Parts: sequence; structure tokens; C-alpha cells
Amino acid sequence: MTSSPSFIPQSDPPLPPWETLPTMYDLPSDNPEEPGLPDDFHFLQPLLLYLTFQPTIWNPELVYSAADLNLYYDLQHPLWYKRPDWFGVVGVSKLYKGEDLRLSYVTWQEPANPFVVVELLSPGTEAEDLGMKNNAAHKPPSKWEVYERILRIPYYIVFSRYTDELQAFQLVGGHYEPMNLTEGRLPMPELGLSLGLWQGSFQDIPKLWLRWFTLAGELIPLATEEAVTAKQEAAQARQEAAQAREKAEQLTERLRQLGVNPDELD
Repeated sequence: MTSSPSFIPQSDPPLPPWETLPTMYDLPSDNPEEPGLPDDFHFLQPLLLYLTFQPTIWNPELVYSAADLNLYYDLQHPLWYKRPDWFGVVGVSKLYKGEDLRLSYVTWQEPANPFVVVELLSPGTEAEDLGMKNNAAHKPPSKWEVYERILRIPYYIVFSRYTDELQAFQLVGGHYEPMNLTEGRLPMPELGLSLGLWQGSFQDIPKLWLRWFTLAGELIPLATEEAVTAKQEAAQARQEAAQAREKAEQLTERLRQLGVNPDELD
């Protein structure tokens, strides 16, 4: 006797994918076979971007960024992911649903896709990062294809620490077009920010870094830099006050030498 086939009951109308597909709690947040690059630069450079990503025209509570976090992007292949070196999002709370630190970024569970992605070139990754590698039909697409065609991320930045070359692409008409630098920076007016190269010391390491600026070209300061600036301003104020006291004392002494009692002056 042949048993009748079993069917999975469907709701009518069908539930939206963010209610039926896996969430960040269901999907893996790491891969033992893909541990990432264990070099200092891939830790420090995204950290600097993270600390200075402060869009001036957005509520800070609706700004999120992450480094080396799984980015799930395909409803049809929910286990496929990319792992950007750094990405920033606006219009999204810092906590998942306002409650939990993210284990990964699952686009079908979030209100917005990343707005800007930065990849740091490494030996062996250039072909995929710059869209020069065509993956087979049954394989996951390259990062370039995901960022351009699937997630449609407005800005894609690629930086090489080996050549100090900064390449930037903006989504125009559904395709990435190269961006030109303006006064050495990449303006992103939708954020009130620009991105550029900065020769300076971060974590006591002097080198050329990729860093966020205002649209006018002023550095977005780190907390440590703000503290140093406050100390310098306080020291300058003390010095100016001391100079003013010294001048007042010199004037008082000069008046006494001229036979004038400064205490009797109105």
C-alpha cells in the first residue's frame, strides 16, 4: 500500500521571509576553515574606521558599524555570507532589535543594508575584491557581485596597505563606477562625512591610515585625541592667565615707581 505524500502546511498569505528564514541566532557566526588573516593591520585599521565613523547628520543611536562580521545576503541561499573587513550602516540601531549585540548581520532581518563597505587588499584576495573573478553558477558570487548586484551598497572602498592605493566605487545606475577624490578625500554627503588617507599615529603606530573626516576635511577625533586637545587647551589657558597676572603685577609696580598708589585708583 502506497502512503500518500506529506505536505508542509503553508500559511495563507505566506509569511514574510524575515519570519520564516533563519535569524542571526540560527546561522553560524564563524567558520573554523576560514579563520581570517591574523595580522595586526586587519585588526587596527577596521578599529580606526569603527571609532571614527560618526555620521554628522544621523542620530548616533541609529548608526552601526562592524569589522570581520558575517554578512548574510541571499534569501535563496541563507547559509551564504561574506565577511567584510569593515562596513557601516545608517538607520539601524546599535543592538539587534534594540536588545542584543549582533552575532552576524542578517540582511533579511535588518531594516537596512550596509551603506559603505571597506575591504583591505591582501595577497590572493585582489581578484575577488575588485570583481576580476567570476565564480561558477552553483558557487557563491564574489564580494564585488554581492555588494553591487545583490545588496546594492552605495559605496565600496578598497585599500591596499602594500601600495597605499585607495580605490573607491559608487553605485550609479545599478553598477559601480570609479570615484574621484576631492581634495584627497571621498565625499559621502548622505553621511555628512568623507573618507581619506591620514598620515599619523594610531595606537602608537605611525603610518598611513584610512580614516573618516567631516565633509569640510576636519578629522573626526578619537576620544584620546579629544582628551589630549582638552589638556592642551587647559594648559594654554593656564599659561595665558599666568601671563596676564605677570603683566598686571608689572603694571602695578610701574605705577608705584611713578608715585601712584594702584589701590586708590578707581
